[in-house]
Amino acid sequence: MYWGSCEPCTASVFSTLVRSGVVRWKIGMRQAVRQAVRTGQPLDQFTRNSDFQKWCISQLSRPRAGEKFAQLATAAKLLQWVDALKDSLPDFIFTVSEFGLVPKLDKGGKPRKNAEGNPILYRRRKQENIRHLSGLFWSDYDHLPFDPRELYEKTKAPGYPWKTRLVHLTSSGEGLRIVSECIIGAGNNADQIYLQAKELAMLNVRGTTGKWVCDNSIINADKLSFCPRLEDILMIDEDKLFNY
Repeated sequence: MYWGSCEPCTASVFSTLVRSGVVRWKIGMRQAVRQAVRTGQPLDQFTRNSDFQKWCISQLSRPRAGEKFAQLATAAKLLQWVDALKDSLPDFIFTVSEFGLVPKLDKGGKPRKNAEGNPILYRRRKQENIRHLSGLFWSDYDHLPFDPRELYEKTKAPGYPWKTRLVHLTSSGEGLRIVSECIIGAGNNADQIYLQAKELAMLNVRGTTGKWVCDNSIINADKLSFCPRLEDILMIDEDKLFNY
């Protein structure tokens, strides 16, 4: 979670989340809206959605930002909405196995306390609060100019050096997320991502947005990975993913 407590995730919890109807709806809606905007299809079916209408009302009520939002075209509002849907998906931190407990603070910066007068502790998602790394790293290749499944096939080639534990399509439907075991002696999280991108010949590939497809913003170990739908998972080794 962005602001909540980062708790260990089991295979059972993961299985429940990827099968969630809410997760399926959010990802499906994001892909449908993006496709409609990209191809110039009518947008009425989306603007009539009650969740979109409620979200628009919340945006319009924001001081100053509401005025700018009101001036946006319908397509731009819809794209912002589905990006907000993506940001509200459950998320995982594959690279960290444990965050330390720290006190929750009130707006004044003082520790909040429970009914017994003891500090309320939680596992805060901060780089400096990491206690144990998992030995895994994940890479993100989005807005690929080809079928993401083709990239997955490269990870199965003879001599590919990383042990893959999870591969799934991203919520855009245009990218691939790969979770792998780190190679001992090959460097830190950033090094592993770079070497993998080089191995897969993805370092200098630009995507459909014109940007590099290899996302280098995920080099920090506490980076969040959004939950996929069950049908978007191409492979998973549950034992190694949750017990490595």
